[in-house]
Amino acid sequence: MSTRPRLHLVSASPRRREILTSLDLAFTVVPVAVDETPLDSETPGEMVLRLAVAKAGAAAVEPGDFALGADTAVVIDGRALGKPLDEADCLAMLATLSGRCHKVLTGVALAGANGVRTALSETDVYFREISRDEALAYWQSGEPCDKAGAYAIQGLGGAFVERIEGSYSGVVGLPVFETVALLKEAGFGVMT
Repeated sequence: MSTRPRLHLVSASPRRREILTSLDLAFTVVPVAVDETPLDSETPGEMVLRLAVAKAGAAAVEPGDFALGADTAVVIDGRALGKPLDEADCLAMLATLSGRCHKVLTGVALAGANGVRTALSETDVYFREISRDEALAYWQSGEPCDKAGAYAIQGLGGAFVERIEGSYSGVVGLPVFETVALLKEAGFGVMT
């Protein structure tokens, strides 16, 4: 008697858990620590894919199971913005994003018995102008402290977003279209 493969989310992100839960998928959470230092020669897209693969590969899962890893970067002027180090860093990031378009890249990796499959989601996010007082109030809310690019589109930071072109769920941290496609390609039952 064979057992159905299990899905393991290799992330501590509550947003990624919410997205998988909304897809009515049963999964366990297996957070791992991965060095997220960018490599000198890689593009932001290469970086998020490399980190997603590293996360999926670092999870200790049973043979036949699947490990799902993801990594997200906010990119402007060719550079990835990390999580703000402090208030000044947050204000500088928001000033850079203010009134401009930036990209949010999310790499997804699904590791299973037949290797690792990857996908990259790329979304253009257009910010309205943000005043210094608004940026400071946003910092004081606590929301941007652990967010790449110093904002969360699904929270208060969504007030800065004029429009997006691409995947909303990709900006949140786990693109639904790409994730479901990877699961289906690997033979993991989704909506069946």
